[in-house]
Amino acid sequence: VLYRPVEESASGILQLQPTSGALTVLFDNYLYESSCQTEWGYSCLVETPEMTVLFDTGGEPTILAHNIEALDVDVQEIDCIVLSHEHWDHIGGLEVILGQKPNTPVYVPGDFPYHVMSSIRSMGGDCVELGNATKITESIAVTDTLDGPPVEHALIIKTGEGIILVTGCSHPGVQNLARNAYELTEDTIQLVIGGYHLGSATNYMLDRVCDELDENGVECVSATHCTGDESIQYFRERYGENYIESGAGFHYEFV
Repeated sequence: VLYRPVEESASGILQLQPTSGALTVLFDNYLYESSCQTEWGYSCLVETPEMTVLFDTGGEPTILAHNIEALDVDVQEIDCIVLSHEHWDHIGGLEVILGQKPNTPVYVPGDFPYHVMSSIRSMGGDCVELGNATKITESIAVTDTLDGPPVEHALIIKTGEGIILVTGCSHPGVQNLARNAYELTEDTIQLVIGGYHLGSATNYMLDRVCDELDENGVECVSATHCTGDESIQYFRERYGENYIESGAGFHYEFV
């Protein structure tokens, strides 16, 4: 069920109910679980009692298919797909899911390229454009669409300890996506996991990004995919025990 966009709520704040569940990284260019394979791209499976959401689909379909099998994921249990943005390394595995489960809802950011939406529909996906922050379930939502370029949104999961923010590439800035999530929920961000797009960032830029993450209530970070090796090392050192290593096959349970 797709709930009403947040801008139609009386308060303008995203009212989410806590849930429990797990995240599993299905696709990444970093390896966590030895049974998985790696390739450039990102995909994260979110499982809760209410719904199973696939956030992005990685780049190379054969790698996604391998990791799905290695991690014993049932494609038929996936209720919907959320695409963070249009780039190939996040939408390339769509055919794996839609080939096995056609008519799956595919939620994309506002101003998403029409030719990409047409391609998704030709594969059997029920493509839905979300321009503003929208609840997908009572516990899961997407942020507003922010401009990078390209346009991008991130996934919000409400837990008993705050919210988890799952990012694709963070082209608009991971700190800006975190600020948007915080403003929408007014809640502690217990974890930001995904690509941060900071491969060419200087230490000065990284200092500013981390300061802004701290200002918006971010407790733990798990930077991967397009963040860049040197930037990932910076986050490791800055956050210490609050840095969480991840990669293909990473599994994280929340309550």
